[in-house]
Amino acid sequence: MSFEAKRCGVQFNPPSIILIYEEKDSRKVRKRIIPVRNFSKYSDCGMAAERLKSHSRHKEYLDGVSQSQLERLHIILRDHMRGHSLEHSLASFHLNPDEDLNKLDDDELARKKGQMDKLFERNRRRKDDPDFIYEVEVDFTKAGQEKCSWDEESDDGF
Repeated sequence: MSFEAKRCGVQFNPPSIILIYEEKDSRKVRKRIIPVRNFSKYSDCGMAAERLKSHSRHKEYLDGVSQSQLERLHIILRDHMRGHSLEHSLASFHLNPDEDLNKLDDDELARKKGQMDKLFERNRRRKDDPDFIYEVEVDFTKAGQEKCSWDEESDDGF
């Protein structure tokens, strides 16, 4: 029998992954609660997601769920165990261009970098793409932006 994952979520008590899936043969929609075992606020979410996806009895149900989605769900569970709110966890997955990334801890920085990588790959243009342009010129100057002496060209040839 084959399954198609429709939705995933988390349950905080007890820590579990909730999977809504459809049986392809009978077209019935079902809910499966997958307990997250041996997981603490110090656990590596990537390893826990990989272990759940490849070594559990729920493997065939999780085939349609991406590794990154399972990792995000584990991060939300870990944040809850650390005392963070759900809003804090979800906000940490969104990019804010005005946010100072130097002030983030290693886990949050890794999340932001992952999001930036996804955004980069989504916007990336390759030579084979139909809308590929070889040389694109963009002017990034803003009106009212203050000038610095090192921004100006010098006569030194550098």
